[in-house]
Amino acid sequence: MSLIDWPKQQRPRERLLELGPAALSDAELLAIFLRVGTPGKSVMQLAMELLQRFGSLEKLCSAVQREPSLGSGLGPAKCAQLSASLELAKRAIHGDLKQASALNSTRVVGEYLKLTFFGKEHECFVALFLNMRNHLLGTEELFRGTLNHTTVYPREVIKMALRYNAASVIVAHNHPSGDPRPSDADLSLTRTLKKALEVIDVELLDHIVVAGTRLYSFADHGKV
Repeated sequence: MSLIDWPKQQRPRERLLELGPAALSDAELLAIFLRVGTPGKSVMQLAMELLQRFGSLEKLCSAVQREPSLGSGLGPAKCAQLSASLELAKRAIHGDLKQASALNSTRVVGEYLKLTFFGKEHECFVALFLNMRNHLLGTEELFRGTLNHTTVYPREVIKMALRYNAASVIVAHNHPSGDPRPSDADLSLTRTLKKALEVIDVELLDHIVVAGTRLYSFADHGKV
């Protein structure tokens, strides 16, 4: 059954226009992006099969960022479009952080970091450098490690903070394991970074651990 044969109120595009994107399922949103199915398969069937094949929308998008073509309706053109869409979303949020105080935009900071670490299968450490008004000056990926470990050198964080002439810093790293709870090493690193940055009169505002769609904020737990 083609989508054109579906009742109008059940078609993904019409549902999006009436209810907004948040009301749609992952399969419906993916179907709108794909636009067309494959021979003998409607676009909704294709979308559901892709989600089943990869396990989730997040894993599908992660695969797209690693591979130029995934076949089965996701050839080079579609993969490139999806990768571009993810990058556009990240840059849009990055722009918001340049205009608004990061302290008053914890949700936006969280969404930006989720996109920053999206699809990464190894640990990475990034730092967000802020001015006196807590507006974002820039983001740097400073270290990259293995599946469950990244070595962080405080002197590199300090060097970059001085380069940006930053007043404060938010640091973040990901846990590919899916568990955002910090380790003892994460706690020790936070204390070390805080003391090191104080030497150059730069404040460590937060250390955020990202695990997929879940976050752990050291500041929210009174550990910064």
